[in-house]
Amino acid sequence: MGDFSLLEVPRSVPIQDPEAYLAAAMAWHFGGDTGSSFWLRTARTLDFDPLTEVKSFADLRRFPNLVNELREVPFEDLVPRGYGSSPPVPQIFESGGTTGAPKRTVQMPDWIAQVVQWQTEDFATGGFVRGHGFLCLMPGGPHGVGYFSRLVSGRLGAAFHAIDLDPRWVKKLAARNAAAEVAAYVDHVIEQAVFVLQTQNVANLHTTPPLLEAIARNDRVVDLVNDKIRYLLLSGAHVDADTLDLLREIFPDTTITMAFGSTMVLSQAVTRTADDGSFVFDPRTPYVVFWVVDPDTGERVPYGQPGQVVMNHISKGMFIPNNLERDLAVRMPGPAGQLSDSVSAVRPVTTFEGEAVIEGVY
Repeated sequence: MGDFSLLEVPRSVPIQDPEAYLAAAMAWHFGGDTGSSFWLRTARTLDFDPLTEVKSFADLRRFPNLVNELREVPFEDLVPRGYGSSPPVPQIFESGGTTGAPKRTVQMPDWIAQVVQWQTEDFATGGFVRGHGFLCLMPGGPHGVGYFSRLVSGRLGAAFHAIDLDPRWVKKLAARNAAAEVAAYVDHVIEQAVFVLQTQNVANLHTTPPLLEAIARNDRVVDLVNDKIRYLLLSGAHVDADTLDLLREIFPDTTITMAFGSTMVLSQAVTRTADDGSFVFDPRTPYVVFWVVDPDTGERVPYGQPGQVVMNHISKGMFIPNNLERDLAVRMPGPAGQLSDSVSAVRPVTTFEGEAVIEGVY
């Protein structure tokens, strides 16, 4: 049996022995007394024994990619039995529904505390202006981003200002080429932001690249942002280097940074800036491990080359291995050695599982 104390979060000190952590996670998720109904049921269908045959992170490739089952499985089946007969109530977060019905994850209170700790550190080191309001032009509802931003804002002493944003509706409009309706919806979102910018003390803004590009096309809103906002975090959709350079010219007095995460890894990567000014995203190992692979062969591409991102999440509360995501990225060396790849120049694939990928505004 693994040392389950390694799985306890929140934790401020890094895990020193990733393989021991992995062994503990396998013992937890596939032990009859501690594993979830979902994984104990799935284990019976595997052609290997996770308890004895998963000895390295590379062995996670042996698992089938089961994320599509998260569209339908009852959330109770995802909660590990090790949390007790009356487990803490989890938060349920859903994916954006880019590739069909949304996928659902459970986040237990211990994991939420860990993510809030990480994001508070990220915001603070990234340039967040403490004590001044935080305007969040990001989805709320079933999406984790709005929930976590609200908690982190409070940790940093900033009043939180939210707007209504339904990214799934925008995707539907875009799918039927209703360009005028998409534009009208984006105007509606920006109008809500203007109400806050005109009347409230805000210095921090979290939004998506498509929404910031829409703001950049409106001189009146550009002036408002330049007058007020000093920290601007982009996430939720992708932006190319040339567009990012242009946005920095339009908002010269604002620190612009980016975050990269996924509902399926229940967190965000650490952002660092490369020598050429591009952003590199380092997953938080051993909880999250990325591989950048050739989608045709499944083999990892050379460093500096593009491939498709495979994501693994390994924590006490949830286990999601070998998930081929809809993101293309350049494989970069990670600070954690060979345990995980880091990624840069992230962008979506054009089609995924036979469906066109539509980002919309998120």
